[in-house]
Amino acid sequence: MDVLSRPLIDRTLPLLAEGYAWLPNRMRDAASSVVRTRIMGRPALALRGPEAVRFFYDERNVHRHRAIPEPILGTLFGHEAVHTLDGAAHRARKELFLPLLEPTAVAGLAEHVSDAWDEAVPEWGRRASVVLFDEAATVLTRGVHRWAGVPLDDADAGAAARDMTAMVDGFATAGPRHLRARRARGRQEERLARLVRDVRTGTVTAPAGSVLERVCGHRGLDGGPLDEKTAAVELLNVLRPTVALAWFVAFAAHALHRWPENRAPLAKGDVAFRTAFAHEVRRFYPFVPFLGGLAARDLFWRGAWVPEGGLVVLDVYGQNHDETLWGDPYAFRPHRFLERAVGRDELIPQGGGDPATGHRCPGEGLTVGLLETLAAQLARTEYTVPDQNLAISLHRVPTLPHSGVVLAGVGRAAV
Repeated sequence: MDVLSRPLIDRTLPLLAEGYAWLPNRMRDAASSVVRTRIMGRPALALRGPEAVRFFYDERNVHRHRAIPEPILGTLFGHEAVHTLDGAAHRARKELFLPLLEPTAVAGLAEHVSDAWDEAVPEWGRRASVVLFDEAATVLTRGVHRWAGVPLDDADAGAAARDMTAMVDGFATAGPRHLRARRARGRQEERLARLVRDVRTGTVTAPAGSVLERVCGHRGLDGGPLDEKTAAVELLNVLRPTVALAWFVAFAAHALHRWPENRAPLAKGDVAFRTAFAHEVRRFYPFVPFLGGLAARDLFWRGAWVPEGGLVVLDVYGQNHDETLWGDPYAFRPHRFLERAVGRDELIPQGGGDPATGHRCPGEGLTVGLLETLAAQLARTEYTVPDQNLAISLHRVPTLPHSGVVLAGVGRAAV
């Protein structure tokens, strides 16, 4: 039988069982960086490597429109979000987010989050212990709301943080986690849609130049403003990914506990090392397992084929742990980012391609800037790590140290 017409076995159940390891396992078994399979009944082509990244992000090859399953739209991204668009419509909507890439925007958000961290540490110190993941989510929620100009009472920050993290925690699963994610999105979309309505009617004034003002005033290709629900979705697509940085903060604490030699250069303000540490946390720890789209036409890649409308899947976790790119991928070694310039399409924890024109996350610069800031804050904060379960399961998506990283005896940051 011809290899191109050979029946494909559906691998959805192994995907759910193996999590982050699913695609790396398939590629290892095939001794190849490209494999054909079937997911949820669709033929699929799975790719890895910088050239594959460029192939994947070329809109002549892969489309996002209708590619994201409804369970993910209903929890993580929201319906009619920028992630669902292609071509001119995608570029027009992305204009809304591009100012977030500016260094001044990154610095402003980092300052707000850093202030929220400093406010929180004394309160943490009054407790016997805290779960860092939960507390970091609340800090990030307070900071990003202040920066974005979105009103939020401090007393409501914990509940909002739980909703933001629930949306991320439940997108890739069924059952109670998924239902919590849907309910959380519903609450937050309703809250933000009311806010958009109030700004447009003059009941609430959006701070000049704020994210809130930009979203409320943004106009699409048709010249009209976003409807209230879509505006709420895009506001959440600034707030929710920022709060999701709590995963990386927990991973950073995990790294500092396992490899404490990284604490001193972070605490002392070595700017280049902070950036390298942030990149290594994003590379080393599992967050996004893979990304997908739909074949825009019959596609061939290195001898493998997928028909128009089939799935094209980019192996994010596998590429970030590819020995041919990183040499020692399962060693946590920030200095790798000081030893050579890493190509744009080599490190892809938040996607690849050009963030200004393609589907790479436009908030990646914010993620790196915030992680640099919070890793340094963490390194300067006094605490102990009591006995706990710090195991990280590759079967759970998204994963996290089992305990959420419990800190005890938390003190103020050193001056």
